[in-house]
Amino acid sequence: MSTESKRQAVAAELPRLRRYAIALMRNRVEADDLVHDVVVRALDKLHLWREGTNMRTWLFTIMHNLHANEMRRRSRALDSVPLDAAPPRAEPAGQEAAVEWSELSNAMTGLSILHRQVLLLVGVEGMTYAEAAGVLEVPVGTVMSRLSRAREDLRRRIDEGSQMSTIRRIK
Repeated sequence: MSTESKRQAVAAELPRLRRYAIALMRNRVEADDLVHDVVVRALDKLHLWREGTNMRTWLFTIMHNLHANEMRRRSRALDSVPLDAAPPRAEPAGQEAAVEWSELSNAMTGLSILHRQVLLLVGVEGMTYAEAAGVLEVPVGTVMSRLSRAREDLRRRIDEGSQMSTIRRIK
């Protein structure tokens, strides 16, 4: 495979990389920075990609490693955000689909990063268990276990959230 066709394969994965990065970072600017870093790293190390392997899995592995390094770096940082600098909470949407999306988004936010990662890779990105295991560098059984627990936790959170937002009519 020529270098140009490898570059085209990287470019073809940009929408998926961006979608996953937005879900991980929960901030479009930080997600774009992460995708940029992934593409720069991938193009710089393109000679290390083995033909016959999955380009998408390779790119997601790079993203996973960069994200993990960034989260470690942030956890070591001692600076804190003042309470008055926190962004305001969003108002619930008026449409039913928007409300459901909001509930799902809030429930996803409450999941642990390990559960959120596996749920996004398998559920949203459509990766196989083996591909997700390769990206996360864990055994396939671990992916299956995390996915099961993530789905169960997500269902529980959505059910709890919908029970809390039920409007009662008083006559």
